[in-house]
Amino acid sequence: MRRAIRSSAELLRRLDIPAVAAEYPGAAPTAATAKLVAEAERDFPTFVPLEFFARMRPGDPADPLLRQVLAVNDETLQVPGFTADPVGDDAARLTTGLLQKYSGRVLAIPTGVCGVHCRYCFRREFDYSDNLDASLEASLGSESSGLEISGPPSWQPMIEHLWRSPDVDEVILSGGDPLTLSDPKLDRLIRAIEAVPHVRRLRIHSRMPIVIPQRVTETLVARLQSSRLATWVVVHCNHPQEIDQAVSDAIARLIDAGIPVLNQAVLLAGVNDNADVLEMLCREWVNRRVQPYYLHQLDRISGAAHFEVDVRRGRELVEQLRTRLPGYAVPTYVSEIAGAASKSPN
Repeated sequence: MRRAIRSSAELLRRLDIPAVAAEYPGAAPTAATAKLVAEAERDFPTFVPLEFFARMRPGDPADPLLRQVLAVNDETLQVPGFTADPVGDDAARLTTGLLQKYSGRVLAIPTGVCGVHCRYCFRREFDYSDNLDASLEASLGSESSGLEISGPPSWQPMIEHLWRSPDVDEVILSGGDPLTLSDPKLDRLIRAIEAVPHVRRLRIHSRMPIVIPQRVTETLVARLQSSRLATWVVVHCNHPQEIDQAVSDAIARLIDAGIPVLNQAVLLAGVNDNADVLEMLCREWVNRRVQPYYLHQLDRISGAAHFEVDVRRGRELVEQLRTRLPGYAVPTYVSEIAGAASKSPN
């Protein structure tokens, strides 16, 4: 993570793409555009690990991986319906580091650090200041992700609330990205959750096995395998180009240890809003024993309107997938609506 690329200008330079490439969405060749891109990066810093960068196509301004992480001037547009908290995270806060939106399960946020900054992230404006584990950030230096950190980390309120919630039998680790925590720190967190007798399942949502696959260490796999909790890993991958041999090997280490792996993707304009691409993505995953789980309609976070695909188009794409793939290989197409009791099928 220390070696990650931290500016869109550097991304384009390394890919040999002119910064004024007019064919790239949101990058018209003007000085005003450069100013707007700088504004977008100030609000949400660029952060791209080299392992993910290495899968991008040099010279291609429409590369689907580049599009997910490259700051563009469209992010500064104010678009009606796009807000700072489109999924109702603030209203779902129970205590420091803990959200609950759905019955029987809670969402724990032990860290605000991510292994990559996706420009469509629905938590790009989330306030992590009261529940952020800062140790990784401190070890990497102030430029590691651009997050403002204040106060010491504390998971105690989260664990205490779990003890007082006998109706909760599943804990979902999210963030940030929980796998940016070190193996020893993650072990301490899992031990605290395992000690709560009514919790039966642990679900880890992470992009790290995709963007930095070597994070799936033998120690991590052994720890998850040994847990008394039924442990599931949900990865986030939007395009088949994101899957290389290192990713395949990392996923296989988890599955071979008996840890189920699911994939969720976000429907993104210019990335995967194409039936052939989605079909290939689903095939690549089921061939690796991973079930496509959700295809999310874009959460309407401020700055991401240029990624939105019309729901009618999304339904057409999923119908095409149903004619091409076995049922278990077709993800459920859903939206997350703030305050709803579950994900909403489209």
